Amino acid sequence: MIYCVEDDAAIRDIEVYALRSTGFEAEGLGSGEELFAAVRKRLPELIILDVMLPGEDGLEILKRIRFSALTRSVPVIMATARGEEYDKITGLDSGADDYLVKPFGMMEMVSRVRAVLRRAGGAAQGGDGRLELGALALDPASHTVTVDGEAVTLTLKEFELLRTMMAKPGVVFTRDRLLSEIWGTDYDGETRTVDVHIRTLRQKLGGAGALIGTVRGVGYRMEAQP
Repeated sequence: MIYCVEDDAAIRDIEVYALRSTGFEAEGLGSGEELFAAVRKRLPELIILDVMLPGEDGLEILKRIRFSALTRSVPVIMATARGEEYDKITGLDSGADDYLVKPFGMMEMVSRVRAVLRRAGGAAQGGDGRLELGALALDPASHTVTVDGEAVTLTLKEFELLRTMMAKPGVVFTRDRLLSEIWGTDYDGETRTVDVHIRTLRQKLGGAGALIGTVRGVGYRMEAQP
């Protein structure tokens, strides 16, 4: 099930129609209140969430989604107004998995939904939490990282940075989000800290360092392919 949260009934109906016509089960909702009522009845596979909603806006709703143990792992695609870069960055910082810029085509929406659902499970993961992407492997139990079977020595922060991004390949992490998740919400350092650690991490990973992509003006993401 995919929930489309949009207060404009005409847009909402088109979104739901496009999803259903391409094989998805979808339902349209007009507000955060309707969303959380629906979630209590059935947990969705993904939520498309408009930023500009009456009452509680999409960014506040996203924070509630990520705060709740029930919904924190549900992928969310934010729909933002054209040119509203602040909304994109804030949404990514708050845990959005992707965003659509209005006005967007329905086939673009369906394509992004498919892409987010494909990567929602993260990297290939074993029952012991081991993560693998190409030649790169991370084992949280033994706290080891290998590239083509060769051990790579990382600092604690480098390890946590790599694990965070490997768990969600394709998801863009802003520098502020990485600072918050790796260094903690009370950390008062600069976002340059993230850049320095990413540069060192790439160097240590050698050829596998190409898996860490830069999203200009936003942050970093772990690519599925080097």
